[in-house]
Amino acid sequence: MGQDVSAVPETMKPKSLSERSLSAVADYIKSGKAPKVVVLTGAGISTAAGIPDFRSPETGLYANLAALELEEPEDVFSLPFFKENPKPFYVLAKDLYPGKFHPTISHVFISLLATKGLLYQLFTQNIDCLERAAGVPADLIVEAHGSFASQRCIDCKTPYPDDKMREHVSRAEVPHCEKCNGLVKPDIVFFHENLPSLFFERTHMAEEADLILVLGTSLTVHPFASLPDLAPFKVPRVLFNMVRVGSLGSQPDDVLVLGDCDTGVRQLADALGWREELEAEWRKLVGDEEADRQSKGSSKRQDELHDEISQLVHDVDKVLHVHDVSSSGSSSPSPEAVAEKEVIATTQQEVQQSESASVKESIETTTGTEEIKVSGT
Repeated sequence: MGQDVSAVPETMKPKSLSERSLSAVADYIKSGKAPKVVVLTGAGISTAAGIPDFRSPETGLYANLAALELEEPEDVFSLPFFKENPKPFYVLAKDLYPGKFHPTISHVFISLLATKGLLYQLFTQNIDCLERAAGVPADLIVEAHGSFASQRCIDCKTPYPDDKMREHVSRAEVPHCEKCNGLVKPDIVFFHENLPSLFFERTHMAEEADLILVLGTSLTVHPFASLPDLAPFKVPRVLFNMVRVGSLGSQPDDVLVLGDCDTGVRQLADALGWREELEAEWRKLVGDEEADRQSKGSSKRQDELHDEISQLVHDVDKVLHVHDVSSSGSSSPSPEAVAEKEVIATTQQEVQQSESASVKESIETTTGTEEIKVSGT
């Protein structure tokens, strides 16, 4: 399945699996040879829940944000940009904030691995907290790019109350520290920020894995992208993704399951004899209506995502391009609005003077078969 794009010659036999297939992976698990399963996830695992991924060429958040004439579409998640103008981030946060979305069957499969005592560690790039919502124990999760689970002042680092954060995000308003009036930001990792120390403290667990499962990630952002390569050469690695990424497909025990994550996970559950249990747990968690919505055709989900992303981009665009209300005969704009317009005008002038190659490059790198998420930032 999907092995037609593998770089491994058919004549090269696997070292640990009986063959390069999901049924062989299932036999490997059922034989007790994989007591330490390490799972790596990106945004592709959450797209069925209605959360857009970041790097897909057409439906990805970055590709759509590129239309806003930012110097880089990633600027919304850049710390320097946030310090200058945090409003666009909070417009996006309103629609990405936990509570609006429900776990996919792939999230519940990871939880099932934990329940059966097989999950050694989950490393996720996602900031949506859906692994937690699916029941994966917090001590087995490394949120490599942080999450919306907590927040604090970017200046004095004082934590900010959860309830007040939810109130501000629900209104797309920027919260300020109650102690020093500094900007408050969720504990998600922006560009120009270091990854959490826990990530580096637990990377050794990838080296100790008996099986690596990679779901829905482009493996383009380092150091997360290097995790699959830490496992010993003989350890089976299974990729559930739309395309081949990273070094997956280059080793004898790599199995590529190309397509959407949920379909591949269901196939593995079938091979393991867990399908009925998995479906029941998932429907119990999210309800039949949500389960049916997620289970409908991927083309319909893509249409819904396209509409949602278009609205998101429109909302951010309104924030980035502040109109002079006086032009319509209204009162003069506030000093804050004037200052914001000046910042935006300066940014637009710099963009016009610069070449567009940097933006094109950031988009085009997602289209290459070898490099093509979600998860996260």
